[in-house]
Amino acid sequence: MACALTTGYSLDCRDSAGGVKSVYFIEIDNVSGVTSASGTISAIAKANNRTFYKYNLQRATAEAMEEYQDSAENGTTFVNQTLSIVLNKMQAATRNEIALLAQNRLLAVIEDRNGKYWLYGKENGLQRSGGKAGTGKAFGDRNGYELTFTGQEGTTAMEVSSGIIAGLITI
Repeated sequence: MACALTTGYSLDCRDSAGGVKSVYFIEIDNVSGVTSASGTISAIAKANNRTFYKYNLQRATAEAMEEYQDSAENGTTFVNQTLSIVLNKMQAATRNEIALLAQNRLLAVIEDRNGKYWLYGKENGLQRSGGKAGTGKAFGDRNGYELTFTGQEGTTAMEVSSGIIAGLITI
């Protein structure tokens, strides 16, 4: 049987944390290849003079989620990927960058709060699918942007080797 199970699952230590620490974006057209084995990405080839741009995120404001979609009737399975981020402080430079994010299909490397990295949009890219900007009402309310990016992939996100992260943000 081609789809035979290969391992089980054991309970691990309770030392995991939720949330997204940072996200690295690049236009999908500026990535020429992704090298992976056994579910881990060991290389991402970028076009010349292109880089991933890092967005540092305030704790407890961002999340990455994957939702399995299966149809027994059609024999299909795929994954909806959703990335929600918050960028505090409304300002022209951030507004302009958000407009550029909206115009592109993106790859996103997501750094979770456990120090693990995950690639979203590997084959089909992510696109901004919603969001809002606002000043808030009360003195302590958020002044800034809330953005949602979505995509569909054939499989769940692969882990990205931490050893390649520094190379993603260099030109």
